[in-house]
Amino acid sequence: MWIEEHSTELAELARQKIAEFNALHWDASLRQPLGLKKLNAEGELVAVLAGRTFGNWFYLESFWLAESERGQGLGSALLQRAEQLAVQRGCRFVVVDTLDFQARPFYEQQGYQVQWTQQQYPFTGAKYFMTKTL
Repeated sequence: MWIEEHSTELAELARQKIAEFNALHWDASLRQPLGLKKLNAEGELVAVLAGRTFGNWFYLESFWLAESERGQGLGSALLQRAEQLAVQRGCRFVVVDTLDFQARPFYEQQGYQVQWTQQQYPFTGAKYFMTKTL
């Protein structure tokens, strides 16, 4: 009998069960968060980057830059610093995904290459999975 349960608790339980299985094959405690932020002179958040490192890989999960700060080199500098930190942790590669209306051109300027495109995401757009060798 299948039981439908569309909840965040069930999704978290599924992640936990996968993590338990994966722990039999590698030490997930080696997975470390990596984050950077930038505040302006008034103390307001103008940029934030978050991800995690694990083994050879840096997974860049979230990267936001205030509209007022774009085009001034802050995004490039923040990304370069994150990549440096990842290299210091032993990472050799970075992976990020971005949507068609987000930052693909920015990442390409930073040396990232599209590895796979998820078409029709979520309905008519596209999601790009990009990597870079550090």
